[in-house]
Amino acid sequence: MEEVRTQTKKRKRNKPRKSQNNNNPSHQKNKVTHEPNQSSSALAHPTKSSTFLDKMRARLSGGHFRMINEKLYTCSGKEALDYFKDDPALFDMYHTGYQEQMSHWPEQPVNIIMKWLKNHNPSLVVADFGCGDGRLAKNVKNKVFSFDLVSNDPSVIACDMSKTPLDSSVIDVAVFCLSLMGTNYQNYLKEAHRVLKPCGWLLIAEVKSRFDPNTGGADPKKFSKAVCDLGFSSVLQDYSNKMFVLLYFKKKDKQKSEMQEIEWPELKPCLYKRR
Repeated sequence: MEEVRTQTKKRKRNKPRKSQNNNNPSHQKNKVTHEPNQSSSALAHPTKSSTFLDKMRARLSGGHFRMINEKLYTCSGKEALDYFKDDPALFDMYHTGYQEQMSHWPEQPVNIIMKWLKNHNPSLVVADFGCGDGRLAKNVKNKVFSFDLVSNDPSVIACDMSKTPLDSSVIDVAVFCLSLMGTNYQNYLKEAHRVLKPCGWLLIAEVKSRFDPNTGGADPKKFSKAVCDLGFSSVLQDYSNKMFVLLYFKKKDKQKSEMQEIEWPELKPCLYKRR
């Protein structure tokens, strides 16, 4: 028995070891490499040059957005329409920058307006003045007429918002969500008044600074008075959000036969600082 154990140990000691020769072709063939994949590494860790180029592109894109944004706040609706007709690509550039700016807001006014509509009768017909990407129409059950300066979507009607193709008194709710941008913004509100049915709703969401007299904005009381002089009644003014205000009006059932001269306050342009 002892002799068998001794022979077994000898056989184990005499068992040849695996070749350590790295030059052996068969060894090279089956060798598993642990070197990182260069292409995946480059994706995981972008080079300094690519990061720099991305930053430069973002800066150029932001610069274009601010330029277009300033243009829209300081020209009439007709001029803005002609501006985008000359180069429709500018509209996409503007809305890309707009969405980037909105991403920093803790809450977006369009969501509040959508919630308001969902709490009311879905049969209400809506006109969305300055609809952008038509988000409102895509998220409510109501029939929505979406208007903007350029249409990249069959559901959006491209027009000057002071001259929509709607008939008079056919709309239940008119919405201006961050879209009272032109120097002739009062013409947009007059158009909303024309297309609204008696007792129809006018919902306005605007950047809060535009209604802050302490920083050059319009007096909210004067603005509300002007809208009421147009033929509306003020229902609610919500200043609770730090980024925007929400104003709710209803078109008066009976209108004056003669329209009085309205004193419209100048709305402060919402311009972004250059970085």
